[in-house]
Amino acid sequence: MAYSLAHDWLQPDWPAPARVHALCTTRSGGVSLPPYDSFNLGRLVGDEPAAVAANWAALQAVVSAGGGAVRPVYLRQVHGTAVQPLGIDTPEGCDADACTTATPGVACTVMAADCLPVLFTNRAGTRVAAAHAGWRGLAAGVLEAATRSFRPETVDGKARAAIENVANDAPQELLAWLGPCIGPQAFEVGPEVRAAFCAQDAQADAYFLPSGQAGKWFADLAGLARLRLRAAGVRALYGNDSSPAWCTVGNPSRFFSHRRDSARLGATGRMAACIWIS
Repeated sequence: MAYSLAHDWLQPDWPAPARVHALCTTRSGGVSLPPYDSFNLGRLVGDEPAAVAANWAALQAVVSAGGGAVRPVYLRQVHGTAVQPLGIDTPEGCDADACTTATPGVACTVMAADCLPVLFTNRAGTRVAAAHAGWRGLAAGVLEAATRSFRPETVDGKARAAIENVANDAPQELLAWLGPCIGPQAFEVGPEVRAAFCAQDAQADAYFLPSGQAGKWFADLAGLARLRLRAAGVRALYGNDSSPAWCTVGNPSRFFSHRRDSARLGATGRMAACIWIS
């Protein structure tokens, strides 16, 4: 890659085209003070605005290091399924939990601190996307919406293939990378969460195990995401395999975790997963 990662940030290990770049930050490398230490990118979590702005500036410097300014675009995530198309002039703070672009100079960016970030590219490297998947968004279909963003008729109701001269990518032409999230050893949920997934796909039952608490289950969020992506036709899946190394709760020195830190410390920061085209 033409840029270097700070500290212990993650760089996807996947066969993406050379012009597609991606990373996922950790909690290392920034200027925020505890409990946001140190690379917090969350703007609405109670951190000092100046520290958050400095961290965003550092992120932009990293994604721009390969040549040419690249702007990570901030979304106001609402646990929904909306996909925001990004262009050079797209404003900050659109209400959406996924975004997509075919335009160099902007980075599709989603934030998380237990929820699952997922990055997408087509094999041609002509379009990328990012999605934020908590259990509600995942059950509602945010990942399926992100895959559909590679089809030309789905952006703003216009025939994008005619406008942008891009192909209509079938799901089999997509690659997806799953970032860190709360792991199956830590994500205890109630029966309503299990029911939301199993009502749509009986195979989802395999990703819920009794937690030992009456009426509670341990859910495998990354496993459920892989199940749904495969059902949507995406076969090339990389990254989070539900092992402990990917668990945000179980790796406090590396990852922010809302579930782990909010009760104990009162707040926590946010990490960002970014993907862009050079």
